[in-house]
Amino acid sequence: MINKFSSIPLYLQLKDMIIKKIESNEYAPNTQIPSEQDLCQMYDISRPTVRQAITELTNSGYLYKEKGKGTFVYGRKNVIDIKNYTGFTDSILDCQAPAGKNIIDISVIESSSIDILNRIFNYNSSMPVTVITYLSFINNQANEVYLLNKSYIPVNLFPDIVNQLKDGKSSIDILRGKYPLIPEKSKSILEIVFADNNDSPLLRVQPGQPLIKLQNTLFSKSGQAVEYIISKYRADNCRLMFENSKQ
Repeated sequence: MINKFSSIPLYLQLKDMIIKKIESNEYAPNTQIPSEQDLCQMYDISRPTVRQAITELTNSGYLYKEKGKGTFVYGRKNVIDIKNYTGFTDSILDCQAPAGKNIIDISVIESSSIDILNRIFNYNSSMPVTVITYLSFINNQANEVYLLNKSYIPVNLFPDIVNQLKDGKSSIDILRGKYPLIPEKSKSILEIVFADNNDSPLLRVQPGQPLIKLQNTLFSKSGQAVEYIISKYRADNCRLMFENSKQ
């Protein structure tokens, strides 16, 4: 029960109690938990206290909300290990069959619309950049998403890539005659971010849920940036593995 005389905040006590009920299967996966009002009455605590506990449990992936229905326990997740992750793992240019990815959008934008692009591609003025967005699934039958990926590729370097992807061309075909532009080196930045209102429906998570964000820039042998990649992995159902050895 809730101990109102404890030094532990009431919302943390409630949060811990709900987690224990989930772990003991008293609150089973995909079942509805008591409403905020019911929890207030059950434990004689205020609505803001209950709401804070529920919000934190939602953000950490224990619960999810359905508008007009209530709050439910997340089903047990499959977990995927991304082995030997490198800056090339999520690339379009370095993928043998890029057209085989679950591409949901291909568009062309001006580099000035995203501040970092002019700096990465060393543009002095705005230039067109192809944006390729795709999703990856743990199991296509279960439709469980683990990755949202956006690749930015300069149009002046790869003017035909939109049609080549639509025609199912391989990376060998895309890079044919472009030997100086073959990706040879990558630079990566990893950080933890939280799903926003744009990411959450695609990744099928609640806004505020933690994501592993990787920004990878691929360079040709000459040092020319040829692809910039933003990868967002769901932190609740995948792990990245890095393997290194001394030279």
